[in-house]
Amino acid sequence: MTDRDETGTDGTSEAGTKADADTFGVGIHVTETELRFVVNVPSDINSGWTDPDAFQQLVERVTWEHLDQQAALRTIATNAPEGETVFLGTVSLQPDKTVVDHSLRVPSFDDA
Repeated sequence: MTDRDETGTDGTSEAGTKADADTFGVGIHVTETELRFVVNVPSDINSGWTDPDAFQQLVERVTWEHLDQQAALRTIATNAPEGETVFLGTVSLQPDKTVVDHSLRVPSFDDA
């Protein structure tokens, strides 16, 4: 795959900067019967994103490239109450599909 994350340690890629990207929030919504992948779209999204389904699928793909999908979903299914949306972090992308930055993590449900 050629869409792999080429992010540097400063959160920028060779193709552009964080300022050029849109940041999407990522979560899992828990229902009685399923876990739903949720993408929060910024209100001032770049006009280069012409197909909402395509960029939402891209955000989902990038998320599971950075997180262990089975472990994350198992943790959420076991610990999150029905009706809750568990935040996994953010993904910053440019319309050319370049991953500029992310803050993805498997949620923690510590009893602390």
